[in-house]
Amino acid sequence: MHLMRLQFSSIVKHVLLIWLFWWPIIESQISNPQSKPARALDATLQDYAYRAFVHHPRTGIPYDGTVPSYLTGIEISAMRLRSGSLFHRGVEPFKEFKIPVGLQVQPYVERLVLVFQNLGNWSTTYYSLPGYVYLAPVLGLLAYNGSDLSARNLPELDLWASHEAITIDFGRISSIPIGSVAKCAWFDLHGQVNLTALESGNACLATEQGHFSIVTESADAPEPEPPAPPEAPAPSSRTNDDSKKWRFVGLVSGGIVLFVLLVLLILCAWRYRRRKRMRELERAADAGEALRMRRVGNMTAPFAMDTRTMPNLEDILAT
Repeated sequence: MHLMRLQFSSIVKHVLLIWLFWWPIIESQISNPQSKPARALDATLQDYAYRAFVHHPRTGIPYDGTVPSYLTGIEISAMRLRSGSLFHRGVEPFKEFKIPVGLQVQPYVERLVLVFQNLGNWSTTYYSLPGYVYLAPVLGLLAYNGSDLSARNLPELDLWASHEAITIDFGRISSIPIGSVAKCAWFDLHGQVNLTALESGNACLATEQGHFSIVTESADAPEPEPPAPPEAPAPSSRTNDDSKKWRFVGLVSGGIVLFVLLVLLILCAWRYRRRKRMRELERAADAGEALRMRRVGNMTAPFAMDTRTMPNLEDILAT
């Protein structure tokens, strides 16, 4: 009985542990918060940039993509490269970016895709910088795995320069107000902004991927926050479909696991009660009818209080 209690207690603990493991996953599928607008935009532009590739894209050739109508004004381009060639030869130029030799990629992939972004008039919408004025549009350079050109929502690869810095040549920019100093702004993938000195020729240097622009401090009061970016019907629909799909998978998986555990609990309880009843019956059978003991001379023997068969009257008279 003690062993059965221990087994039952162990099963209950396992059920609780599995439930605690599954619940965050199911809850994350149920309440999947929308990602930041800038990161959602990167995912959308990656999808449309990959659509620019033909069936057999040539390595090292940029392919300009087309954005959906609700993002008119943004330019995108994609280039497929071999990691080894990128490290030993670099890319010069890829739009406004000049990529030197020694560019590292992590994790390693045989083929990667560099996606170029020019956010144009959407720069302040997705990358607001209170207290500063943009003198150039925000340009982005992100690296993705290039093994599957039909993939969507790919995570970015880690990309950094190990020898020389990446150069971003902005060319002509807006006039710099008198008394102001232009600076390079780099937005990393974690939402942090870094300001550095502007190089000659309206160029900026970078050692990692991200989004870049040229800004200067605003002489007036800080500009109000730009309006929230418009909702994208096409990508949001696709994102919602993926979210619903994973939500359904999480709920079904969690439900199946909980159902199986409930069945195991019921089966274990039934077996426990059955074994307990059998043991009670065995103890009752082993006990049987107890006979009293009486001492006869120098020995002790069982003694029945009553005889089981009473003598007949004829037998008594005969004697």
